[in-house]
Order: sequence, then C-alpha cells, then structure tokens
Amino acid sequence: MAGRPMAVTMGDASGVGPEIAVRRFAEGLLGNEAVVYGDTSVLMRAADVLELGVSIHSIDRAGETVEGVLNVRDLRLLTVEEVTPGVLSRKAGAAALAYVDCATRDALAGKVAGVVTLPMNKEATRMSRPDFQGHTEFIAGLCGIRDFAMMLTVPELAVTHVSAHVSLREAIERVEPVRIRKVIDLTHGALSRFIERPRIAVCGLNPHAGEHGLFGTEDEEIIRPTIERAAADGLDVSGPHPTDTVFRQAIHLDRYDAVVCMYHDQGHAPMKLYGFERGVNVTIGLPIIRTSVDHGTAFDIAWQGKAFTDSLGHALDYAWKLAGRVD
Repeated sequence: MAGRPMAVTMGDASGVGPEIAVRRFAEGLLGNEAVVYGDTSVLMRAADVLELGVSIHSIDRAGETVEGVLNVRDLRLLTVEEVTPGVLSRKAGAAALAYVDCATRDALAGKVAGVVTLPMNKEATRMSRPDFQGHTEFIAGLCGIRDFAMMLTVPELAVTHVSAHVSLREAIERVEPVRIRKVIDLTHGALSRFIERPRIAVCGLNPHAGEHGLFGTEDEEIIRPTIERAAADGLDVSGPHPTDTVFRQAIHLDRYDAVVCMYHDQGHAPMKLYGFERGVNVTIGLPIIRTSVDHGTAFDIAWQGKAFTDSLGHALDYAWKLAGRVD
C-alpha cells in the first residue's frame, strides 16, 4: 500500500459498526487505503453471520498492510463470546473507546493519514468512563486541543456549531464573542483547504435572529458585532441570519458554503432532514484529520444486514479530501 492509510475505528461491537465495515469491504467499496481499528475476531464473526466472504489480515502496527484483504489493527479486546449485538455492553463500550484512543495516537504520530470513526454508544461507554461526552470531545482531549468545533457536512453545505453536546441552557450561555469568532475562523480555515474564499452565514440565536431586539438582545449585542469584526478582517461572512430561511438560501440558492449555528439542534435538525445518509461529521481545529459517519449504533438493526453503508464511504471521501487527495 502506497502512502499512509486512513484509520477507521470499528465502533461499538453491539451496534452496526462491525457490520458496516465488513459489508463495505465485501461490496468492494472500502478500498485498500483503510485500516480498521478493532477486533479481528468480532469482524470475522460479523462476516460469518452475514455470510460474507471477507478475507481479513490482522496487523499489530499501522502500516503493515496488504492488498486485497480487510486490514485490521487488531487490539484483541473482545472475544466472540463477549459480543452481544443489539444489547448494551460495558465491555464493548470500553473497547470502542480504546479503538479511538489507539487510532488517534497513531494519527498524532503520523502513522495514519487521519481517523474515520464508526458509531459508539455513549451509555455503554459511560459504564466504564462516566465523564465521556462523545467522540469529538474525547479526541480533542487526546490532541490537547480546547478550541475545536463540530462540522456537519453534505456535498452542498458545511454546518458548524458554537456549542454541541451541552444542555440548551448552557448552549445559550456559550454564545460569546470569543467563541463565535473562533468557530467562524475554524470554519473558514477548514473550507479554505479546497474553497478559495468560503462564503459563511452565521445564524442568530433567537427566532428571526431576534428581529432587532424584539425576541432577545443577543443577536444585536453579541453576534452581529462579532460578524462585523470578522468581515472587517477580510472574511466573507454575514449575519445574523434567521435559521428558518438560511438553509434554503444556502442549499437551494447556493448563497453560502457554510452556516455557523449557535447550538447543536439548530444545525443538526435541518442537516439530518436534508441529507441523513450523506452526512459526514468532521472535527475542525485538531492537528489531525477526523471525520465520522453521521448516525448512531442502531442497536435495533445491528448485525442484520440492514444498515446503510454509504455514510462510511462519504466519511472516508471527506477525510481524503481534507488530506488533499484529488480524485
């Protein structure tokens, strides 16, 4: 294999992650430039259950890969007997976090080109790691980064968030000039890798972006001045825009390349409605490339051959795009 591979973490073994990895490979769509970080025994069992003829090559270190097989960085954390598809498992939750830990450290060491994550189950992982918030926060912590943001993408648009996995009350408190400007800058920096001058729209916090103070003062007193300073510094940024219209303007009228949202659901709800199976989650502001499928562990259909695999393909494609590969 030429060059560094892209790491793909297997996710929670009780969910659809192992199934997606082996099915994607069996379909000939995973490619020879990916290494799955997980357990060989689990992936082999998933392939057997789904009656897939998948050849697996276990490796102890990233880079020792071979062509034509599913390359697995075998952490040997779970046995076949410990796998419980569709059932919450403390051990599977802990193993899923260990796969991410190993892949992230290998990315920091330059052994892999980046990290693409399959879904974990927060409840299962919190059984052994009570302070676990999510992939994004955990990876940022390993990288020693505090200023990062979640970016949700479809081919037509990228959406970033001033706050993500916090309560709505806390999200409102985090609407501050420094954080808003940081997310605008991170969004601009990420998209500038492949767009010469990204067009960024910033959402308001309140309905109708506050309607000039009628529905709250945050939009005029905090958000607008921050946008004006960023524009004065040369960025193509505008707002605050009402959330109920800005996504139509961005997607259907092609006015913007990115939308900066003030909190999680403000961005996730419209994006998942528009492109659930095409969505890619990207963590921006890190020293490594990290993308993720934009769906959960789906315990209700795990290991049944029902989960869609395209999201993994989209996440891999976007990771290579950020890495500078042009197909």
